Amino acid sequence: MKKQLSIAGIAALLLVAANAPAQAVTYGTPTITLSASYVSGAVGAVGDPVVNVTVGQSGADASALTVSASASSRTSVAGTGDVTVTGAGAVRQLAVTARGRGYTNLTVKVTGLGGKTATKTLYYAASDAVQNPAEARYLTGSSDASAAVDVGGGYTIVADDESNVLRLYDRARSGAPVRTWDFSSQLGVSKEVDIEGATRIGDTVYWTGSLGNNKDGEYKAPRNTVFTTKVTGSGSATQLAYGRSYKKLREDLVAWDVANGDRYGFAAGTAAGEVPKQVDGFNVEGLEFAPGSTSTAYVGFRAPLAPAALGGKALIVPVTNFDQVLATGATAVFGAGVELDLGGLSVRDIRKNAANQYLILAGSWAADDNTDPYALYQWDGVPGHAPVKRADLPTTDPGGWEAVVDVPDLSVPGARVQLITDSGSADLYGDGTEAKDLTHPEWKKARAAWFTLG
Repeated sequence: MKKQLSIAGIAALLLVAANAPAQAVTYGTPTITLSASYVSGAVGAVGDPVVNVTVGQSGADASALTVSASASSRTSVAGTGDVTVTGAGAVRQLAVTARGRGYTNLTVKVTGLGGKTATKTLYYAASDAVQNPAEARYLTGSSDASAAVDVGGGYTIVADDESNVLRLYDRARSGAPVRTWDFSSQLGVSKEVDIEGATRIGDTVYWTGSLGNNKDGEYKAPRNTVFTTKVTGSGSATQLAYGRSYKKLREDLVAWDVANGDRYGFAAGTAAGEVPKQVDGFNVEGLEFAPGSTSTAYVGFRAPLAPAALGGKALIVPVTNFDQVLATGATAVFGAGVELDLGGLSVRDIRKNAANQYLILAGSWAADDNTDPYALYQWDGVPGHAPVKRADLPTTDPGGWEAVVDVPDLSVPGARVQLITDSGSADLYGDGTEAKDLTHPEWKKARAAWFTLG
């Protein structure tokens, strides 16, 4: 017969079971990765880049882990209290509010269950505050922005005069490019084209090098390049494909000027030993089509002035068959030079809208520290018609104004325009290093700023 347990026996067995040691839970060492190890911010900035922090721990749900900044190597730049972490899952968002200019190493720590931790270092650089910081955005990955073309949906493609990389940026946010293209192999060059101007007609973007000598007065063939790219898609989905190139526009310009009495001194300006950025030099920085035309392009010169003396006028030379120059390699044909009174300044960029309203970004011909005046002029694109100044631009912040992204309806009061700086020569972080020479591309940046036109 089976024995029956007494009530007292059952109670004793239950008591033993209750006091038996539970199986211990084992937690692994937490893991932590950063979407970027090097980040640049700015004092007083709006919309600085955010770093994604991905964390995990075996045996634990990611939501049970905590993420924080546990140390800073230089609290005057940013301390642990200046780091904000949001989100609750496996991926958190980390933002830094800069206190001052310079560099700091921020230790980012994840604390898991069982008291286990892991860390990563975020190498953070902060540039100084600028005027109207709410209107400024920073395009990282490159500091030498030189030309820009709007591609719709709030995005723009930006060229760099120190490389041949074209970069797609969100105009409203600071941070790295969404996409990049480098057509050096298709262009057959290994050095920079020195891209300085660009414009778009339909799905074709035209890009031009400076066409001038380098800063040492030496001829470098890649700079004598004009090329096209084809656009598909728009906004963040924009794609570029290489089109065609032409590498004799400099020679065509010199021959035309010589045949017309050497009016602008192009032969002398391109001679060996002549530097491009002087009042009688030779340096192209603007490109845009004539009103209502898809064939005549305006080539805008940073140098020379006309006449080549202080107070001279800015020079634009029309290329009347520019479309065929790129499509078939035809020799360029030119119209009469257009001389514009920009108060002694020259063309640093020129851009028009669909209504043939032009904005000319005017600046000095000199290769200086960018403290010379900059201004925006409105023009109707008609030779003989005078441009009208719309704004003087600030020069106290780092970088020289270099590109107009697009032109709003200039007849609307309070029209806003976005400009981009070339900050390559700027000491952004107070260590005496020019931005173009910084070790990490994430710390290189150009500044885009919105201006309201009076």
